[in-house]
Amino acid sequence: MSAEVDYRSSLAEVAEWREQLEAQGQKLVLTNGVFDLLHAGHVRYLKEARALGDALVVAINSDESVTELKGPGRPVYTEQDRAEILCALEAVDRVVVFGEKRATATIEAIQPHIYTKGGDYTADSLIDEERELMERLGTEIRILSLVAGRSTSATLSRQAMSDDSTASGNKPRIALLGSGTGSNSRAIIEAVQSGQIDAEIALVASDVADCGVLTYAKEQGLPAIHIEPGTEKRGRLTDAACKEYTDKLKAARVDLICLCGFMRIVRGPILSTFEGRILNIHPSLLPLFPGVDAWQQAVDAGATETGCTVHYVDSGIDTGEIIRQSKVPIHPDDTVAAVKARINDAELVMYPEVVAELVAKL
Repeated sequence: MSAEVDYRSSLAEVAEWREQLEAQGQKLVLTNGVFDLLHAGHVRYLKEARALGDALVVAINSDESVTELKGPGRPVYTEQDRAEILCALEAVDRVVVFGEKRATATIEAIQPHIYTKGGDYTADSLIDEERELMERLGTEIRILSLVAGRSTSATLSRQAMSDDSTASGNKPRIALLGSGTGSNSRAIIEAVQSGQIDAEIALVASDVADCGVLTYAKEQGLPAIHIEPGTEKRGRLTDAACKEYTDKLKAARVDLICLCGFMRIVRGPILSTFEGRILNIHPSLLPLFPGVDAWQQAVDAGATETGCTVHYVDSGIDTGEIIRQSKVPIHPDDTVAAVKARINDAELVMYPEVVAELVAKL
């Protein structure tokens, strides 16, 4: 048996090689990703990237980083195996491994002449800090086309569907998306565990890595992942992030999505793919007081009652079809905190009840 070969290069080695290439008038191309289930789409993309310069370096996420990004069950292959497979491709010259969720430090260390991403990105939808870094370095950013129907998420989804093809009595699958402490997501999880909701939690996802939503889900042994929003701008998801959420939800074969304090606007392919299957709970009696800090809006307006609303999500802000509402009083001596707590108590009762009724119809 041949000795194990390490196909990974260090950042220092690649940075030195980059200087040698530049001295010879040649250009280094860098791309990054997980690459844990190589398919034809990857191969064509890497060949196209290599053709842009004189050498191609692929930066791959470490195993720990992949699990944090993609959830349990990923990566499919270890970083050592992924490096070996990629290095076997004619288009790939070297592979480096990075342990962070973002490739910013890798880009800064290598300072590539050209940086490529797939067609699910645009130059504007790259992570802000990475784009700003490459602008400072003078790195050319190239967005390459994707191969339709060829993606890791699609492959895993097809495999999961095949594995389930002979199964019977499968329960509806729920995804929870949240950004905060996770009281509503916890209420739904507990309702599933108690049998009040006859479904299973297929995925818990958040735009905030260390939020209570993910912490509790992980404690319960549920598939819980952090998906980068792609920007620090409040309320926004980049196009690439929207695709990432869509891919993960499709791969999890989700039947119903419950937003539980998810502080990003759901749009684009998420809406079209799961039309009529996305719920949100809002802390007011819509259409009154849409948007953020609804409890503060109610107090400021001098309202004598408020409450919460479960509604379907559409392309507007808290404008989707109302499913159910629950009222709570606002007393003359109430603080904003007291009103908020009263609304939250009503939410924790109503949201699981609505979800239970809807999954019973699936």
